Amino acid sequence: MSAPLSASGHSPPFRGPPPALFAALDLGTNNCRLLIGAPTRHGFRVVDSFSRIVRLGEGLAGTGALSDAAMDRTIAALLACAERLHRRPVRGLAAVATEACRRAINGSAFLARAALETGLRPRIITPREEAELAMESCAPLLEATDRRAILFDIGGGSTEIAWIRTGPRPELIGYLSIPCGVVTLAEREGGDCFTTHGFDAVVEDIHHRLATFDRLHCIGQEIRAGGVRLIGTSGTVTTLAGVVMALPKYRRQLVDGTRLDTKLADEAMRQLFAMGRAGLSAHPCIGPERADFVLPGCAVYAAIRRLWPLPELTVADRGLREGMLMRLMRGDREPWRA
Repeated sequence: MSAPLSASGHSPPFRGPPPALFAALDLGTNNCRLLIGAPTRHGFRVVDSFSRIVRLGEGLAGTGALSDAAMDRTIAALLACAERLHRRPVRGLAAVATEACRRAINGSAFLARAALETGLRPRIITPREEAELAMESCAPLLEATDRRAILFDIGGGSTEIAWIRTGPRPELIGYLSIPCGVVTLAEREGGDCFTTHGFDAVVEDIHHRLATFDRLHCIGQEIRAGGVRLIGTSGTVTTLAGVVMALPKYRRQLVDGTRLDTKLADEAMRQLFAMGRAGLSAHPCIGPERADFVLPGCAVYAAIRRLWPLPELTVADRGLREGMLMRLMRGDREPWRA
């Protein structure tokens, strides 16, 4: 189950005067997320959170630009975030934008508009920074017996892989970002991921894209030597966990940090595939807004699973926001302050 950490939001609060608040905003290809936390002895407790599907990257693969409708949806979400921040003044705020704004020809112009209309100024970060932040937030899930870790994040516009050397302060040995996320794949493949042939084709494509990274870092050899942990942080893996655990409703505190037998995760994928779009829309851990993105994400996971056949998957419902908050509270990197 979830490590008693920082990002879990369950650490006991400080006694005495109310602590300072810190906030992190993650503007992704599919979601806009805000997290406000208060420092605790062992990390932080969550004071407020916000998440909205904005589909900022909708149509980006075909046009190379963010659409007016997508930008309008995202501005509305950022205004909601700004209102929450106004109600809870924070000492430090970190705000980042990822793949959609990196790739779009009008990504910087959109962020300038967002600053003007909402007062929020997300900074476009590199894939390496994404990998570092995800590593920071997930580090408490590592065990003393782990020598290495593979951390993957199946996002909306891209998939990030981090190859990590563990220890008192985990180190990023290598990272890879491929422009294949659940939104880009859903748009590129249409409904093909709902067919066996289309699903298998995506698995094969992703497997091919990851193979060079695997050979470069001799990951297969390290897995055979033992002590390698597989950690996934994305809606895909949390959905698989929800299915394996037969949750009647998604509950983060039950999912974050759980360890899945990968054979059970494979069976959960088969169940999701058999449901079809209607069944996915009706599933309590998915819903209609995410139904089209589940199987593309599962195809990416299946490729990762084929390349790195570890017996266990550690599921993390934490990521960039938690990593940013931890850095802000530690106060060791001034550029993260806004």
